Amino acid sequence: MTIPSNPVVADRTAPRRWGQRLILLGLGATMVAVAHANVRDAAAPSPPDTAQGETEEGIPVTDALTREKCGTCHAPDAKGNLSRISWVRTTPEGWAQAIKRMVRLNGLQVTPGESRAIVRYLANFHGLAPEEARPVMYLPEHRIVDEAAIPNDNVRQACAACHAFAQPLSWRRSKTEWKLLQDMHVAMYSQAEAQYRRLPDPAPGAAPPAPGTTPVTNGQVALEYMQKTAPLHTLEWGSWRPRIRAPYLAGTWLVSAHLPGRGDYVGELTIRPGMEAGTFVTATALRSLATGQALTRQGTGLVYGGYAWRGRSAGPAAAAAVDDPAHATRDTMWFAPDQKSAEGRWFWGEYHEFGFDVKLTRAGTAPAIAAVTPAALRAGTSAARVHLYGANLPADLAPADVSLGDGVTVRAVESAGPGDAVVLADVAADAVSGRRDVAVRGATLAQALPVYRQIDYLKVVPDTGLARLGGEKHPKGYGQFEAFGYENGPDGKPNTADDVKVGPVDVDWRIDEFLAVQNDDDKAFVGTLGPGALFTPAADGPNPARRFGRNNYGDVWVVATAKTEKDRFGQPLTARAYLVVAVPSYQRWDQPEVAQ
Repeated sequence: MTIPSNPVVADRTAPRRWGQRLILLGLGATMVAVAHANVRDAAAPSPPDTAQGETEEGIPVTDALTREKCGTCHAPDAKGNLSRISWVRTTPEGWAQAIKRMVRLNGLQVTPGESRAIVRYLANFHGLAPEEARPVMYLPEHRIVDEAAIPNDNVRQACAACHAFAQPLSWRRSKTEWKLLQDMHVAMYSQAEAQYRRLPDPAPGAAPPAPGTTPVTNGQVALEYMQKTAPLHTLEWGSWRPRIRAPYLAGTWLVSAHLPGRGDYVGELTIRPGMEAGTFVTATALRSLATGQALTRQGTGLVYGGYAWRGRSAGPAAAAAVDDPAHATRDTMWFAPDQKSAEGRWFWGEYHEFGFDVKLTRAGTAPAIAAVTPAALRAGTSAARVHLYGANLPADLAPADVSLGDGVTVRAVESAGPGDAVVLADVAADAVSGRRDVAVRGATLAQALPVYRQIDYLKVVPDTGLARLGGEKHPKGYGQFEAFGYENGPDGKPNTADDVKVGPVDVDWRIDEFLAVQNDDDKAFVGTLGPGALFTPAADGPNPARRFGRNNYGDVWVVATAKTEKDRFGQPLTARAYLVVAVPSYQRWDQPEVAQ
């Protein structure tokens, strides 16, 4: 979901874009938390709402506890609907946020156990369909991304100036409810009204409006967009609602994971049923493909809506460093409706800046492939050793049983075991560049093995990063970067959809000044970048060594220079990313309680 940027030429839009991403680490959430903290709790519950003005069919609330706790203010009707509640759907985090708001602002009396039960019911039966939740998974996964789904600047200004666009896209509402949400923002947050009343920027070349034409505001544009894009009733929800069931996830799952800064891991995740329905106990064994380091983890998980995993896991020993994969993690995963695969993030850090990108494949009795190394094969290579990692791989594996794609010939099987096989392969000099499917008899791992001729350019990931100063009172927020090589695709142009991602490239790292003002000196104060591309921010607080005693905040370039790969002029390939080093997030808004 990240928007590609030119890795060599400076991305002049980056300083204007980075603020959109900061929301996922708490800036916009801080405004919400502060606003809530400044509102006095109500002395008594408000009068019951009504469904007046609703023309759409509601979703009846059937849970007795939810009706008991929420029905005092949200009036029931003859169809079993509760006003407001029956006309919205959202994620577990969204319902947890709503209940907190009811407690803080409307005097809801509810115990933690009751709150968890209500969130589980609402997330199950008033939640999102898997297809609706998947595009906004980066919000509960706490990723920093460019939000490419924002259709235009008018909607951006109205809906993503203060929080991630994934926040409203994590909800489905009736038309009436979307309008009521706008009204609530105007009532609670003064900046919202200013954003909504702004006139849209005219389209380039558009004729001016006719005299006397009533101007359309950003708020109106955004309201119409959200009513159309995220309605209460959708085809996805209509198909999923009758299919909601208790998840059956017990068994063994193959794990393929990537940890930025540490590389790829493979292993197994064993899931056992927990004490309550929808809860699970996990045991994980991972192995680093770069170093061979073994990791074991134990954890628990809770599944909402039949597919949304929220859990925690930890290793047996304390972590030795901030980026140590032995850290305890929060685990957020999206399970496919057929319950045969999953993907997500296991993350840690004060700002959730570290984490495994995880893919799971259910292991049965048939062969399955989880990962392949090396990361890529160059055209013209002979006798390349290719490792296949999986489960139930046949012991009598023959070259004819293995396919590495067009132009790649398997000449011999060097070794074969149920979890690891090694084959020798030749790559034709004229092999077409692209990602190959890897197959072992009936098992296939799609687009797992890139074949390339040359690396044309680099990308630094993330292309815009955020770190936070810290010290004795506030923890630091780190930044981890990586460099990947790409080959131009058939169109011969970099940064287009047909480019081939080759894999990690060995590079040297440095920090360069981002010249925002004359005599800019951020590079000397913001922090240090280690050889593994881990950025460690400096201490917060006034710095007497800096002009005007300023804090150590600032913005810089993180630059990668390839050690061996060169451009057509014989110069080392380079790429850079924009890094903002900000002050600590003094207040944060999160829903950790949705995980067990």
